[in-house]
Amino acid sequence: MQVVGLMSGTSVDGIDSVLVEVQGKSLDLKVKLVNGCTYPYAPELRDRILAVCAGEALSVQALAELDDAIATAFANAALEVQGHRHDAALIGSHGQTVYHRPPLAADRLNQDWFNGELPLGYSSQLGRGGAIAYLTQVPTISNFRVADIALGGQGAPLVPRVDAYLLGHERMSRCVQNIGGIGNVTYLPGRQGYDSLEAWEGAITGWDTGPGNVLIDLAVTHFTKGHQTYDENGKMARSGMPCWELIELWLSDPFFRQPPPKSTGRELFGPHYLQQCLTDAEQFELQPADIIATLADFTAASIVQNYRDYLPKMPDQVLLCGGGSKNPYLCDRIRRRLGGTPVAATDAIGLSADYKEAISFAILAYWHWHKIPGNIPAVTGATHAIPLGQRWLPNPHQPASIARQSALAAY
Repeated sequence: MQVVGLMSGTSVDGIDSVLVEVQGKSLDLKVKLVNGCTYPYAPELRDRILAVCAGEALSVQALAELDDAIATAFANAALEVQGHRHDAALIGSHGQTVYHRPPLAADRLNQDWFNGELPLGYSSQLGRGGAIAYLTQVPTISNFRVADIALGGQGAPLVPRVDAYLLGHERMSRCVQNIGGIGNVTYLPGRQGYDSLEAWEGAITGWDTGPGNVLIDLAVTHFTKGHQTYDENGKMARSGMPCWELIELWLSDPFFRQPPPKSTGRELFGPHYLQQCLTDAEQFELQPADIIATLADFTAASIVQNYRDYLPKMPDQVLLCGGGSKNPYLCDRIRRRLGGTPVAATDAIGLSADYKEAISFAILAYWHWHKIPGNIPAVTGATHAIPLGQRWLPNPHQPASIARQSALAAY
């Protein structure tokens, strides 16, 4: 089956779009990347998304207009990645997360339940699937997080089952570390020694490790007054010197002491967190490059501390993916903190580090279509495994050419 996968993460730097060929179900799962591109948001649209992520209030009308604008951008990305043939059978769209609230931690349930807080988590991804299906005339799966959350799960991370079947190893234990705006890890023990596939899946774990690129990006934007939005190739960080006292201070955040399952987002590690980091740094009289180096090493330190605190054992290998895998300084800091553990990008074993997340949501859509569960309850905390996403079918009375012209014109 040819499937389009669409993903825009917490960095809000554009829409990753892939066209893949998928076959198989679990250990026989195979995926071939036919085409992949990243489509930047129009600057005005990106600014609107970031404002909402930062807590700006919207009227219902403004929210609907933003939802439609994001859906149109996603539809355009889906059309363009297919080229002139437009022969994808299915689209899997993660959408754009604008709010994520994990479920209440177990130790808070009793004290907060009667204070009116609902224990279930909440997650909002804009870019409605129905509009994408209408504009592309391709069946679309979206809203991947809601089913897991309804079963008491975190709704994140959702890619560990994909990681398991594309990157699992017979003997070697691996951590698959995605570094987007937020970092998340999947721990894959070697399959050897487990008497069934179900037993191996039960030993897989994963969670959000904390900040990925988000604080680095925010700091670069702050210090360059918006002329740069990320530290290209880690050049700014490499010219600075990390402040170890600040890193130790920031690692004391309660999030890092919370055991998995756990998830987070810009609601915690966002502009307000950066402002507190800048306030903390004032006493050390650091230069901007020093602060960016410190934030990068903080990301590396938080990843490795998560491994040491919550993994059953340190992995035999770490595989990196996401935008942070392209930052040599950040990758070097992870290597140094891991000591002798081999670190490589997922490209080294045949899976694109740039597009792994978009590929994952193409596969989750494919599994939804075939009624195959997509979550791993041991990872998210859900009560059981379930196919993820909601299905949206195209309007059979809408000519495909008109719908596609509408999407391209609106974008």
